[in-house]
Order: sequence, then C-alpha cells, then structure tokens
Amino acid sequence: MARHDEQRTPDVERDPTITFTPEHDATASGASGSSVAGAFGWALIVETGPQAGLTYVLAEGDTLVGRGSDCDIFLGDVTVSRHHALLNVDGDALRLRDLGSTNGTYVNGSWVDAFALSAGDEIIIGKFHLVVARGTI
Repeated sequence: MARHDEQRTPDVERDPTITFTPEHDATASGASGSSVAGAFGWALIVETGPQAGLTYVLAEGDTLVGRGSDCDIFLGDVTVSRHHALLNVDGDALRLRDLGSTNGTYVNGSWVDAFALSAGDEIIIGKFHLVVARGTI
C-alpha cells in the first residue's frame, strides 16, 4: 500500500501515435499516380490531405464530390463545399465540373469551372490534393 506522503506518477503512454505514410513519394516520382494496377477505367488517388493514401475507383456516370452526407466521394473538411464538384465518366472520357463551390476547384494549378481530365492531372479541392489515374492490367 502506498503511503499518503508519496507522490504517484500517472501512467503515460510512451509509444508514438500510429500514422499512415504512402508507399511512394509523389514529389520525387513526378506523375506517380497516372496509373494504378487493376482492371478498371478511372480513379482518383488522394495524395495529400486528411485522407491521404485512399484511392477512389470511379464508376460510369456521375460521381458527386463534397462534404455532404449524400456525396459519393466524401471529403470531410470545412474547406470543401457540401456539393463541391461533379465527375462524369462517359466511356473513355472523364470530365470534372465545379458546382459553384466557395473555394473553387483547381486542375493542374488553375481554377476551373469545367475540365476534361487525363491521367496524371492534379485536382485540388479544399485541403485535398487528388491525382487522376487510369487502371492497368
């Protein structure tokens, strides 16, 4: 039993918090996200931001991007509008349209309202940096 005059040291966790680090460094390899292994058409790779490392495979048709609960791609940050952008896959074509977002949508460093995307294009939505990729077999 501890004496009342002894000070007790609280237990402190000494292990570091576990963090996720992507396997590749996008800055060192250039357009590293331009292709992804797998039999599918288009994908978005989250390079930086709160969801770094995630890959979203895009289905044919429309994909709603934003922080609203009804969005197909949820980007949970106040820098993203509830309904921020719309991606449309139509065969081999991928198009992006900004939906009147507050902070805008950028492709390859330029503010855009609409854009025909290609593999390797970089999209900035709020704090999120996404890279467009094509599936390979």
